Amino acid sequence: MTTRLASSSSDPSKSESSKCKYALYARPASFCNLVSCSPIKPDHPKQSDNRLDEDDDIWLKMREEAQSDMEEEPILFNYYYASILSHKSLESALANHLAMKLSNSSLSSNILLEVFSSVFNEDQEIRRAIRDDIKAVKERDPACISLVHCMLNFKGFLACQAHRTAHKLWSQGRNVLALVIQNRVSEVFAVDIHPGAKMGRGILLDHATGVVIGETAVIGNNVSILHNVTLGGTGKTSGDRHPKIGDGVLVGAGTCILGNVRIGEGAKIGAGSVVLKQVPPRTTAVGNPARLMGGKGNPIMLDKIPSLTMDHTSHISEWSDYVI
Repeated sequence: MTTRLASSSSDPSKSESSKCKYALYARPASFCNLVSCSPIKPDHPKQSDNRLDEDDDIWLKMREEAQSDMEEEPILFNYYYASILSHKSLESALANHLAMKLSNSSLSSNILLEVFSSVFNEDQEIRRAIRDDIKAVKERDPACISLVHCMLNFKGFLACQAHRTAHKLWSQGRNVLALVIQNRVSEVFAVDIHPGAKMGRGILLDHATGVVIGETAVIGNNVSILHNVTLGGTGKTSGDRHPKIGDGVLVGAGTCILGNVRIGEGAKIGAGSVVLKQVPPRTTAVGNPARLMGGKGNPIMLDKIPSLTMDHTSHISEWSDYVI
């Protein structure tokens, strides 16, 4: 084995492939020697104060986590190298990962990679939103064990970033391509977000399966949405017909919010609710049809941002005497 590796390493074009094959069958004493010939650190622009900004910190942390995962599971060497460590930026890695996930026999990964890379590279706001979304998942979902775990395995995060690209294309009038991306996201991730819908930053789509968001929906910053949530219309009426979700809102699993209604900032919608009317800021709406906790005239006001606390049950004692 030693001789074979030594001979192949003399050919630069074969050295990395030889290391990858070796990593699949043995756990070496010093695994870090097999990761890459180049240092594991991001290629960030030089700054006058020689400090890494927050964006660089996220990418650096993700690469460190990828290396740690490979040390734990050497059999995943090729996967982590191709997905994370072979890339120079978070945008490059994410564009490649989405392209691989959403491609099929008639829609090549190369085409999708070009589309995602172009949007990520030219839109600074999307780059900021990507990082805010990663932090939202890591901070609010206890099932997320690392940043790299979020990017590679959380389909809610991936669906959200694919939608950001589709929305950018939609705003540029490239509707056909935007709808193709929407369709592939729906098929692969079971998340159906119309390209026209607008999303803020710091979005958590927790589990995400069955989320449906209509064309004229607007979602603010730091919003948390659980699975099987519909932000839909009420019929065949065209125009502005979908919900507007304020900053800091928590939308529980299985909820339907229908029509051009406003959910105020910091409000909480209990699981399984059907919301047909406006919900004031910092209040809780529960039920089918949804009613305000404390009543419409004097609703109970929340003192914390529900999308950040992810508290789904604090309203139960005021809402029901149901006891198991």
